[in-house]
Amino acid sequence: MSLKRIHITRRAVLLAALAALAALFVVVVLTSSRWRMGRVDLTSDQLYTLTPGTVHIVDGLHAPLRLTLYFSSHATRDMPQWRSYEQRVAEMLQEMVARSHGRLRLQIVDPVPYSDDEASAEGYGLTPINGGTNGERVFFGLVGNTLPAGGDADAGDEDRLPKRVQAIPLFDPSRETFLEYDIAKLLYELDQPSKPHIGLISSLPVQGNPVIGEEPWTVMRQLAQQFDVKSLDPARLKQIDADIKALLVIHPKHLPVDAQYAIDQYVLNGGHLVVFVDPVAEMDNTPFVDSNGVTDDHNSNLSRLFSAWGVLYDPQKVVLDRSRALRIELADNSSSNHPAMLGLGQQELNHDDVITASLQRINVSSVGYFDLAQGTLSRLTPLLQSTTDAEVVPSQRVRESINNPAALLDNYKPDNIHYVIAARVRGPFTSAFPERSNDKGYRARVDGNAEVILVADTDLLSDRLWVSYAQSLLGQPQLSAIANNGDLVTNIADNLSGSSALLSIHGRVSSQRPFTRVLALRGAADQKFLAKMQELQRELTVTRTRLSELQPAKTSGRSDSTTPEQRAEIEQFLQRQLEVNKELRDVQHQFNAEIDALGLRLKFINIVLIPVLVTLFGLLYGWRRSRRSRRKRA
Repeated sequence: MSLKRIHITRRAVLLAALAALAALFVVVVLTSSRWRMGRVDLTSDQLYTLTPGTVHIVDGLHAPLRLTLYFSSHATRDMPQWRSYEQRVAEMLQEMVARSHGRLRLQIVDPVPYSDDEASAEGYGLTPINGGTNGERVFFGLVGNTLPAGGDADAGDEDRLPKRVQAIPLFDPSRETFLEYDIAKLLYELDQPSKPHIGLISSLPVQGNPVIGEEPWTVMRQLAQQFDVKSLDPARLKQIDADIKALLVIHPKHLPVDAQYAIDQYVLNGGHLVVFVDPVAEMDNTPFVDSNGVTDDHNSNLSRLFSAWGVLYDPQKVVLDRSRALRIELADNSSSNHPAMLGLGQQELNHDDVITASLQRINVSSVGYFDLAQGTLSRLTPLLQSTTDAEVVPSQRVRESINNPAALLDNYKPDNIHYVIAARVRGPFTSAFPERSNDKGYRARVDGNAEVILVADTDLLSDRLWVSYAQSLLGQPQLSAIANNGDLVTNIADNLSGSSALLSIHGRVSSQRPFTRVLALRGAADQKFLAKMQELQRELTVTRTRLSELQPAKTSGRSDSTTPEQRAEIEQFLQRQLEVNKELRDVQHQFNAEIDALGLRLKFINIVLIPVLVTLFGLLYGWRRSRRSRRKRA
């Protein structure tokens, strides 16, 4: 009786302990999901760990912000890729909320069709996509707005206060590598009290001329929508104010030394600079020879600063690329491919950089190129580059071929080099003006590394290369973009005008992990069977050629002119052609055999072997426990 009572007591204690563990597990899970406690990022690329730049932006938020994630959960029941990506976005947002100490508040909304939530998503400018369940539209975007400082998100006076609103219209899975950057950028812009200030130094009429009614270039009108653009007079420029978040220098011709020194010190003090130079600036309306006989080649350079940064650039050289030549209309109403006017596609854009990641096409004209000087500590990251079918020619030759661009193809010899047309340059820059070391506030070198963006073309800013004009029904001019030139400049200004923390957030790897073993097998299969396939293809080509030589009469309709020996040889070659085709099909099957075998092994391991091992382990463990229990009772 006592043994039975002891057994019942032990069983009750075990059940109570299991119940307590289960309750503790639930508490830990709920606590960790609410406050993100106990979470360990075990991914190889730390996908779920915020970068220091993002942490700095979140920790430095001045005002409380509300984030609303719109995701059409009901309409994506049959779209697993979008549902998986929504989980990735939500987890990153929750991680930021957990780090914000209450300054960020997140709400997830499912905008079902014909609801107020759907109308709200449209009102904020979110971009729906088609193809959801039952043909429903799918919304997947983020809206952020400011809240009253110290106020409650549900307070009644919130709606009476002015709010700043920013949105990410669509979370595109193809842009996953820049997910953290896009969200951090939205937070940073919401936290800024006003438009960022951008400085402009230009010898081209990019701002137009109000006196004669000349409008600013379209790219400048776009910039003015997001930034406060301030023109700087290079003739009077001594110093660049610290409130200039980014400085655009366009076609710096004959820039005064004081202005160059001001740019030099601005960069060394952490300023963000983008320079547009050009070997042939086609929008430069300066006479080639003025009244004093002084010649002007319409090129530009910042040789002294480039040299200090370790950059090589020749203002007398133009990159031609016949494989990307744009077709243009000539004066005699004919058309011709112009190898100096290029349409750069996705292959020539750097899709690992946030500036060019989402762009499709950039049109440029008479461009130069950049390189690094030998021994420099600077690093150059291309943004735009030519194909390997490019050739470098003197700029004088391009100017002389204005009316006959086809002449540029005479004696064309590709250099088999990717010429860098636009790039980020980063390094431990030193001052280009050591002789001014006694000036007040002089800085000899940058703390750490500085970064500038260089573009070897100014014509890409002009409307003629990327804007198409049409007339609306009301007689008003309508603009449509035929290339992403405007987006490129806006992205550059957007990227450079952000905080240093924002600039430090680079593209992350995708959360979609490849099957590395399958890729390795495919590569091995390529090496193993490619030679055989090429051999059989060559034999098949020879066989077909021999058949065409042996059957001249067949093509002319006189098949009886062939001799019995020829007919026998024809039959032999036809048979061999069938055999070669069969061997090629066998090679195709063998090509995928190892991958199929790997798939079967994985299925067997996951579906059969692992469950069997777990079951056997459980049975063995239970048998041993029951055996020990029987021994104790005995």
